[in-house]
Amino acid sequence: MTSLSISAPSWAKLPRRHMPVLATLALLLVMYGIGVSQYRAFSNIQVVFNVFIDNGFLLVIAVGMTFVILTGGIDLSVGSVAAMTAMVSAWLLQSGLPALPVLVIALLIGPTLGFLMGCAIHFFDIQPFIVTLAGMFFARGMCTFISNASIPISDGFWTTMSQYRIGDPRGNFVSISVLVAFAVVLIAAYVLAYTRLGRNVYAIGGNPQSALLMGLPVGRTRIAVYTISGLCAAIGGILLSFYTLSGAPLIAIGMELDVIAAVVIGGTVLTGGSGYIFGTVLGVLVLGVIQTLITFDGSLNSWWTKIVIGGLLFAFILLQRLIGIRYK
Repeated sequence: MTSLSISAPSWAKLPRRHMPVLATLALLLVMYGIGVSQYRAFSNIQVVFNVFIDNGFLLVIAVGMTFVILTGGIDLSVGSVAAMTAMVSAWLLQSGLPALPVLVIALLIGPTLGFLMGCAIHFFDIQPFIVTLAGMFFARGMCTFISNASIPISDGFWTTMSQYRIGDPRGNFVSISVLVAFAVVLIAAYVLAYTRLGRNVYAIGGNPQSALLMGLPVGRTRIAVYTISGLCAAIGGILLSFYTLSGAPLIAIGMELDVIAAVVIGGTVLTGGSGYIFGTVLGVLVLGVIQTLITFDGSLNSWWTKIVIGGLLFAFILLQRLIGIRYK
């Protein structure tokens, strides 16, 4: 007498931490397939490149947010820090300062504010939500303090970076911002996968008490991730100024919510300890494809982007919760 053994399907054997990322990839492919089936021009490779061009600054900021969320934290200041970086850059350039010093000053704004917020969170044991909310108000207030109106940028270096295109003989191209975004993604992925800081980030997000008992530098790592988030926000702000060739006090309002949505839709768990930079890239692409589909349709209001993103965010949070319950 022989016994029959029923093996589980291959997808059921996948580690649960991979499932949200695979769900995001499947969603992206389905959305792209819908676009190709509905609109003939959607299959043009330049459409994909345009998604990266239009969201390069968002991708960089989302990379920094991934570090923060992996530790179980949150950073609500990133949109305002990006706006302040763009405003300071535009103001200094308008004042006649050369481009190189402006770049250095702009790049120091984000990590400095991030470091201070990280210190407040660690040394005073204040919730990240409150500290970064204060940082958001401070940075946004500084934008208005610098100028109530938009400041155009006419500097030669900035306009060159804004207009320079890297393309192929067929006419397809990407901007400098896309290359910068890819470089940030690769560096961040390496840091999380192969460095001690990356291992500490995952350990603290998984269980901060256990990480502390193991002798890991919990406080130093938390300060580091908020500094990294600030740096990415500053880089994103510079890329945003390349994209718009201006600094405006009301620019990037609500961007922090788009960034959080992209990271969560990309499979990073809000409670920390699980997630990948590759998933964040997919999350940003999902947001970009949604915007592109609405643009191609032409009859839908832009607010439909927020409605769809809200539905997807709720669905992915629910998916993360269901996966966690199933594997307990």
